[in-house]
Amino acid sequence: MMGVIKSIEELEKIREQARELINLRKDNENKTRIVVGMGTCGISAGARQVLLAILDELKKRNISDVIVTETGCIGMCRFEPMVDVIKPNQPKVTYVNVDADKARQIVARHIVNNQVVDEWVIPNI
Repeated sequence: MMGVIKSIEELEKIREQARELINLRKDNENKTRIVVGMGTCGISAGARQVLLAILDELKKRNISDVIVTETGCIGMCRFEPMVDVIKPNQPKVTYVNVDADKARQIVARHIVNNQVVDEWVIPNI
């Protein structure tokens, strides 16, 4: 719980912290994001290993300008583990039934070489 603000200086400090968070979010809008489905269904299908493989592959390749996050269940359990790749100014690509090996290839082919791996992309349903 936040205490009572007792001075203009304290208020200015809080305001500056809020501005930094907003700027951080804006900076992240121009970065590639990888989102791994980590709901119960995803975890039971192997999403934890997929997430670790992605992080490891990015580290091996010294790629630091990609944001990797997790999300919960999106209701498509039969396609888990699922991975979204969101590149600036490009449509979101959702990969399905991803395992650790596919995750590493997604980093190599899609993130590094900008080639969507069509055979692993979610089918139109």
